[in-house]
Amino acid sequence: MKNLGILLSGRGSNFEAIARNVEAGKIPAKIAVVVSNREDAPGLARARALKLEARFISSQGKGREEYDREVVRVLQQLHVDLVCLAGFMRILSPYFVRAFPRRILNIHPGLLPAFPGLDAQKQALDYGVKFTGCTVHIVDEGVDTGPIVCQAVVPVYDEDTVDSLSARILEEEHRIYTEAICLMLEDRIRIDGRRVLLRK
Repeated sequence: MKNLGILLSGRGSNFEAIARNVEAGKIPAKIAVVVSNREDAPGLARARALKLEARFISSQGKGREEYDREVVRVLQQLHVDLVCLAGFMRILSPYFVRAFPRRILNIHPGLLPAFPGLDAQKQALDYGVKFTGCTVHIVDEGVDTGPIVCQAVVPVYDEDTVDSLSARILEEEHRIYTEAICLMLEDRIRIDGRRVLLRK
């Protein structure tokens, strides 16, 4: 059985969806640990309620790599095979990325490469696009620049607000994150340059 490590900073909505799908047998893995850089993160409390290994590792006053070394140590001690970022509001250092090469996934509420970084839903509304969506990508040393594993398209309606658009995107996030995790765990992808291809 493969081990997942979940990193989060907030409510952990994607973490909860992953946990439900692990419990239902839809994801062939177990959650080895949930780590947060915020002690008050609702997702951390939820992990404890689910009786999962939950760790608060403070980032206060620490450099990026110093903090990442602490987190990597915990993930390696617990034999994590795949790291899933679920609203983790920190940019990973090159050290972290090298510790888990092509074994870190992130979910982004936009159709990358459009609208990277923060507030992707607001960026989409402000730009006036008719469609946006979400992307699961493999994390590299850039910000939202890694190879794309899965995407889902969501229409933008004239009456949309950031909240209403975000809610519709979130439904798709929950669906495609599980899909991407399964592809990774089952070794069903290969990477050719920037392209993520399904193995025959």
